[in-house]
Amino acid sequence: MQLYDDQIKAELKDRLAKLEEHFGADVAFYYGPIHPAVQKRFRDFIEKLKEDSRGDHLVLFLNTPGGSVETVEKLVEIVRFHYRQVSFVVPDYAMSAGTVFCASGDRIFMDYSSSLGPIDPQVFNGKEWVPALGYLDQVEKMLEKAADDKLTNAEFLILQSLDLAMLSRYEQARALTVTLLKKWLVEYKFKDWIAHRTDPLKLGQPVTHGEKEVRAEDIAKKLGDNRTWHSHGRMIGPQTLSGVLRLEIEDYSNDRSLRKIIRSYNDFIVEFIARGDYKTFLHSKNYF
Repeated sequence: MQLYDDQIKAELKDRLAKLEEHFGADVAFYYGPIHPAVQKRFRDFIEKLKEDSRGDHLVLFLNTPGGSVETVEKLVEIVRFHYRQVSFVVPDYAMSAGTVFCASGDRIFMDYSSSLGPIDPQVFNGKEWVPALGYLDQVEKMLEKAADDKLTNAEFLILQSLDLAMLSRYEQARALTVTLLKKWLVEYKFKDWIAHRTDPLKLGQPVTHGEKEVRAEDIAKKLGDNRTWHSHGRMIGPQTLSGVLRLEIEDYSNDRSLRKIIRSYNDFIVEFIARGDYKTFLHSKNYF
């Protein structure tokens, strides 16, 4: 088994080296849910990588179903303490809190098969992690029906049984998610958006800070609109992100050489993770 692990490590290190050479940056890999328990491990992981760093640019491969947005905030603080420039590569998917994490990057690399997701924050209800917006949407619908005197007896009983403190937590999680996404888009993703490029009435004119905030808020609202996506697990591809949400994506679908080295590394390590049934997995040139 040790020989097998050594061969896996050597092969992954070789494939990772090709990515670092292409990007001219440190490359790291994160797989699994974004949970508070991973915070210290991630801190040590990034600190160790920085010890043998290529510079101030980190390229982070992200494969995640989502998780805690509070944890995302801390992971961003960790990464940004060590790196001035951060790029995300999403070969498969980065959902919910993973999408918010990507919004903290200077660039987001995806191909036609990659996905981000609606920013529906996950909140722990004492038993399990649940999508907050689904609960809030249902409560809002029942309140609207109550205002129109159309609430059924069953719905009235449901409203009576709701934990108001938990609903408040859901609302706070929603507000925090939108706040962080807006902040990071303006601070990082839009930092090089200097002049208008698509609006014919403003073409070539300087982009103001206020205009960046308006664009960021529009993206945040659309990503958080359950009535648009209909599903917490809706997978949103780069064409929709760039075309509908107007979020700039580095689409490498037609870059065969880059797509080859990304998939060669990502697919190999994901298969290894699946065989080992690892819930969370971190990898870099000096961490396995």
